[in-house]
Amino acid sequence: MKVVFDKIASTTRNAKVPREAILSAHVPAKEGTVVAVRVKGHKTTYNSVEDTHGRMTTLNDGDVLAGVLGTRRALRGYAGVVPEKVEVGDHLDILNLGGVLGRCTAGNVELGPPLQAEVLGAVLSFPVLGERTGVPATITDNAVAWGKSLAPSAPLVYVAGTCMQAGKTFACCEIIRYLTRHGRRVAATKLTGVSLLRDTLGMEDRGAFKTLCFTDAGVVSTTPAVSVSVAKGLLNALNEEEPDCIVVELGDGILGEYGVQSILDDEELMAAGKVHVMCAGDPVAAWGAAELYRNRFKRPVHAITGPATDNGVGKDFIEGKIGVPAMNARTDYERLGAFVEEALFGA
Repeated sequence: MKVVFDKIASTTRNAKVPREAILSAHVPAKEGTVVAVRVKGHKTTYNSVEDTHGRMTTLNDGDVLAGVLGTRRALRGYAGVVPEKVEVGDHLDILNLGGVLGRCTAGNVELGPPLQAEVLGAVLSFPVLGERTGVPATITDNAVAWGKSLAPSAPLVYVAGTCMQAGKTFACCEIIRYLTRHGRRVAATKLTGVSLLRDTLGMEDRGAFKTLCFTDAGVVSTTPAVSVSVAKGLLNALNEEEPDCIVVELGDGILGEYGVQSILDDEELMAAGKVHVMCAGDPVAAWGAAELYRNRFKRPVHAITGPATDNGVGKDFIEGKIGVPAMNARTDYERLGAFVEEALFGA
């Protein structure tokens, strides 16, 4: 069967899905498989998908979409899994804006039920020139190699958060903006979370000369089992470009299920880290994160930003009670950037 796609989701980008594709009725039910689906119904919220260029496009009833089977464990979004079996005609849920497809296991009261889509088949790729026999496409194709160890690295700036939507990507972008404007050659990466191109594109917009994320390593959604190997592979690839430093976003929260804790526990990854910036939603979260770093991960939090620092009340609490500098990435951009630059490179 041949289809013409109306939308090709950003999650598929390693597989280089063409606008016209041939499908197989056999759909491997495993994370990373590229699947063609037909959107069923419509929504007025959470009704978009990011294409391979990072552009958000609205999903309409009947659209033929190329997405990827995957899991998601989001506190402020949908949670879902890859079904044990996927067949043509099955209905799957669209779990995120990057085009991740699976069976929803937990909804969200603000977003309503997820959009559903009917499975049309697995997208075939033809890796051998001249061969007419295709194989099911997967985002492990053309992926950055995972790493068993971390090669000599440029200094790392880790930006973590207490939860989703705590300001991590914004903080990364503002740090990158400051450093690049001061002549630094900055690379950037997002090591954990669920696939979406938007965050690393934002980092490029602020001046990062090279970005990678876990999707580039063939992973739809990170877990504790893979996060360290994926992180080392991505950092090794970025270090081949000889950056002055690498800004690292740890997606989701430090107590989430995407493998952030495994990275913070890894001595090799932490040895390359020169600065730890924490994004917190409120003073309690800021205090808890500092305590967790001190007692669980044996690491310092060097600076706190995010909504907890939106005014003087939060800043006074953080600096007075926790003893950590509080710098809002929106209003204290220069101070935060200068703080990070001095910690990386000295006065």
